[in-house]
Amino acid sequence: MARDSNPAKKDPTALFATCLASIALIGPLAVHLYMPVLPAVKEALGLTDAMAQMTFSISLLGMAIATLVWGDLSDRFGRRPVLLTGLALFLIGSALSMVAQTITVLALGRLVQAVGAGCGMTLVRAIARDSYGPDRLVKAIAYLTMFYTIGPMIAPIAAGGLVDAFGWRSAFAFSIFGGLIITTGAVFVIHETRPSDAGGPASALSNFLTLFRSARFTAFVLQTGFNTGSFMVTAAASSYLMKEMLGRSATEFGFWFLAFPFGFFTGNFLSSRVGNRASIETMTLLGAAMSLCAVGAQAALLLMGHLTPLAIFGPGFFLTLAQGVCLPYTQTGAMSVNPRLAGTASGIGVCMQNLIGAAFTQIYGLLADGTVGPLIITASVSGVLGVLAGGVPFLLRARQKT
Repeated sequence: MARDSNPAKKDPTALFATCLASIALIGPLAVHLYMPVLPAVKEALGLTDAMAQMTFSISLLGMAIATLVWGDLSDRFGRRPVLLTGLALFLIGSALSMVAQTITVLALGRLVQAVGAGCGMTLVRAIARDSYGPDRLVKAIAYLTMFYTIGPMIAPIAAGGLVDAFGWRSAFAFSIFGGLIITTGAVFVIHETRPSDAGGPASALSNFLTLFRSARFTAFVLQTGFNTGSFMVTAAASSYLMKEMLGRSATEFGFWFLAFPFGFFTGNFLSSRVGNRASIETMTLLGAAMSLCAVGAQAALLLMGHLTPLAIFGPGFFLTLAQGVCLPYTQTGAMSVNPRLAGTASGIGVCMQNLIGAAFTQIYGLLADGTVGPLIITASVSGVLGVLAGGVPFLLRARQKT
């Protein structure tokens, strides 16, 4: 009798699914929790716009690079030990950021925090594929990502209230508290799921090259990154527009920010309902087109002089809805190219999300001049590139049919 390629595999329980989903919250605790903190950090440490933006962008960059390592290591040594290592680093980085007195220490703490947080969605998607199989993966990722949106919903509101009441350091205390709860669940509930035949060539670089030789894989991960770039630019800009141009409080920003995760939640819900009834390629291109339309609508409103919270967060809702529609499909498509390298593929997918998101966010920070122009330019460029990347798998599939 043939041996099961994943002897450690167990039928996922509700508790296992809940703990797995909670691990995805590590990312928002490192990224979204910091958005209402940015203006307070800038003022407290006397930073320029570019320096303050750097403390945000460095977390995206660190997370992007770390996901490449976490995914490959999980294919080689197992999901569980790699996951617990990442969670430990997240807690250390959060503590370092909380006690930072200088921009150097804060940037270091943010980097360590982000490197640890990089294990979150990377291993959540890989463990989901191990546990639920490719046939149920679109729905599994959609439901897990719906749970993930709780983080962006809670984090900005909690951070905004904490910043207004106790100062910016309290936001990092909140991330430590949340991280300890998530780590406890991972220690006692998440078991090893890595298939026994997982892994590829001895060199991590060889694994990366194996995947990137596929135009289909490359297009999927690039589309994910460009979609995320449009959102990250809009999210980062919204903090400055609300605080410095509209004079709104961090608490009010946190409530308006709910439009972003609620849109993302709605998009993932729609994906979970559609499931395998629509092709991966069609849903990817549809999400990319919806994202570009949302960016265009926001640009039109701002160019006409309608700088209001609704003009910022209304189109933002549809921008993240579009991201939620296509993300489960792009990630499933990327991991299906070479199932033996599912963990590495997941890591690259998350890496491209954060790397491209960080690049466009930092470009916005460098271009920021107190007007809405840099937001319009950077978000629009990212949106157009997302449509171009999303069209490649669709065209490749159409060519195969002819």
